Amino acid sequence: MATTSEHPGEQAAQDPIRLIGIRETALSVDEVFRAVGDDAAGGTALFVGTVRNHDGGADVAELGYSCHPGAEAEMRRIAEKVVAEFPVRALAAVHRVGDLRVGDLAVVVAVSCPHRGEAFEACRKLIDDLKHEVPIWKHQKFSDGTEEWVGA
Repeated sequence: MATTSEHPGEQAAQDPIRLIGIRETALSVDEVFRAVGDDAAGGTALFVGTVRNHDGGADVAELGYSCHPGAEAEMRRIAEKVVAEFPVRALAAVHRVGDLRVGDLAVVVAVSCPHRGEAFEACRKLIDDLKHEVPIWKHQKFSDGTEEWVGA
C-alpha cells in the first residue's frame, strides 16, 4: 500500500463543480452556499447579483433576462476553466431568467478553496467571466419609456 505525506484534505476534490444552472424561479443563496460546503476548504467566497433600481442614470421600471439554449453549457465551460486555474474544492453558479423586480437575485456564485485569497480570486474570475461570456441578455425598461438590451 502506497503512502503519501500529503494530507487527504489537500487532494483534489472528486468533482468540484457542484451546481450549475439557469433558473426561471427565485434563486437561493442558501442552496448555493450549501453546494460549496467542503471540509477541506478554509475559505468560501460568495457573490450575489441583485436587480438595482437604476442603470446609467435612469430609473429601471422593469427588467427581464433571457438566454441562448447553450448558456448553461457555457457556464459549465467557464466553471471548468476556473477549476483548472485555482485550487477549487467546490464551485456553484446559478443565474435567473424571466421577469425580475428590483431587489430580486439575478445571479449567485460561490467558490470554496483551501485559503480565503484563492476563494476570493476564483469567485471574482467566475462572476466576471460569466458576465462577459455567457449568452444571457438583460432587457431593461426605464421609467421614461426608453429601453435597452445588455449582455454577453
